[in-house]
Amino acid sequence: MRCIGFDPGLRKTGWGIIDVSASKITHVANGVCESDGSDLSKRLLSLYKQLEEVVKKYKPDTAAVEHTFVNKDAAGTLKLGQARAMSLLVPAKAGISVAEYAPNTVKKIVVGVGHAAKEQVEHMVKLQMPGTIINGSDASDALGIAICHAHHVRFEGNLEKAIKKAVSLK
Repeated sequence: MRCIGFDPGLRKTGWGIIDVSASKITHVANGVCESDGSDLSKRLLSLYKQLEEVVKKYKPDTAAVEHTFVNKDAAGTLKLGQARAMSLLVPAKAGISVAEYAPNTVKKIVVGVGHAAKEQVEHMVKLQMPGTIINGSDASDALGIAICHAHHVRFEGNLEKAIKKAVSLK
């Protein structure tokens, strides 16, 4: 399975791609799309086009996006939400399923602590994929989101299967 993770932002949207085979996670690529333009619509279009190129080039099977957290600044939160929409729209348009995760969930899965610092996330990403060169903290967070999704998909449905098996043994 090839998974792409997105860490959305209006100025910079991080992306990270991993391949997952059984319990092995392998780094494929990572980077940051920087918005370009004089107004919001042009910046969003710029992000959309860059993300579309990444998805076309690497052909992920599944995608994951970090949930937006609410700031004190409502206008800033709204703009972040619009940038996040580009991270949801691009894979959806390509026919790829998209999962969403809260920042604390990602940190718990990757680091083991829900309120970990960005540096801790990057350190754990590098530990899980030795030799990986990460193109900044936004790309590191995106790889963390992809890793979180890979773990979630791997164990998805296991509880239901165990319950069905236990019920059938009675």
